[in-house]
Amino acid sequence: MSQHAPLTIRNGRILHADGTIAEGTLRAEGGFITEMGPHVTAREGDTVHDARGRLVTPGLVDLGVFAIDKPAFHFGGITRAALMPDQPTPLDIPSRVRFAALSGKPDFWVHPLGGATRELKGESLAEIALMREAGAKAVATGRRWIGDSGTMLRLLQYCSMLGMTVIAHAEDAGITGKAVATAGEIATRLGLPSAPAEAEAIAIARDVALAELAGAAIHFRNVTTRAGLDLVRAAKARGLKVTAGVSPGYFMLSDLAVAQFRTFAHLSPPLRCEEDRKAVIAAIGDGTIDVIASGHDPRGSEDKRLPFADSAPGTAGAETLLPLTMNLVRDGVIDMARAFDLLAATPARLLGVPAGRLEVGAEADIAVIDPDRPWIVDSDKMAATAGNTPFDKQPVQGRVLALFKGGMTLKTKAA
Repeated sequence: MSQHAPLTIRNGRILHADGTIAEGTLRAEGGFITEMGPHVTAREGDTVHDARGRLVTPGLVDLGVFAIDKPAFHFGGITRAALMPDQPTPLDIPSRVRFAALSGKPDFWVHPLGGATRELKGESLAEIALMREAGAKAVATGRRWIGDSGTMLRLLQYCSMLGMTVIAHAEDAGITGKAVATAGEIATRLGLPSAPAEAEAIAIARDVALAELAGAAIHFRNVTTRAGLDLVRAAKARGLKVTAGVSPGYFMLSDLAVAQFRTFAHLSPPLRCEEDRKAVIAAIGDGTIDVIASGHDPRGSEDKRLPFADSAPGTAGAETLLPLTMNLVRDGVIDMARAFDLLAATPARLLGVPAGRLEVGAEADIAVIDPDRPWIVDSDKMAATAGNTPFDKQPVQGRVLALFKGGMTLKTKAA
């Protein structure tokens, strides 16, 4: 039970769970939302926040981050994050999962993803049931694809029995090898090790077939190519339990961004061609993509200030997740309700946590945002532990003005 004072947010435009936006007041007590509507009033002893007509939304649920970076998450309006198992000591045993699940308290929710295989090597299954008891909300293959089809099938069958989603990396490792770029004109001109984009579709095709055989739920963390998206779309049409995610880099940037060997644009999977970037936007619009996540992976100069092929992939994405998604709203690709389905409601559902929607009985994880507030991304001033962003010096719109976890006020760098 939460020990802080009840919270009342008044004069807000509340984004309700049914997608409607209406002026009103929201009240939370004991960590949960207790009242919402135009006639709700504050009570004596409440902490009162005046939203001043701004949008009141659920806190973001970031599905698949590589580091717990609270200042960056708070800046970006993220109240929960699913932590990938790829850690210095992999999250492949219950004790590590339990420690990770407790690591965010008291001002952040950490939901560890249990490693699918021991040491994430793709060989023998980890202790999945025990990790679930320790707090794992789903199982992830990590940064790698499990190449052995028998191992992947056993994983899917076991997770189906346990009612857990498998979060998969979709690149056939036998094709990608040590590639750092997508095969094409840009990679050829730069002389970078590259692999064909078809490596993604091949991996998805196999894993969809195995998930169908096992009756399992599978989520592809980043689907970045037209061919891969077509396979996800077809699987959904057949009624399979398949979902797909993407990070903003793949709908904002093409492989042109790696010109001049810009290592901050070195991502995994690598950036794709312009046709694939447009296909990602279309897939967000038609519902093929279910989740937009930051893939937050802060990397210092020791990892990024290197020749491109030697640099580490990844971006510090938590602070730019909201404003880059707001671009899709302003461009008419999606509406505001759909944006927060992608950023909060669906990730929460896949993790099985009572969050991501503003409704009575839900956890009081709440953001007050100005979706049109302009600011400039500055890698030198980011709240993240490292500012490795490909969007440095880019003007964006969308800022979090206030953030609450379980009704408790969190510190942000809101302007």
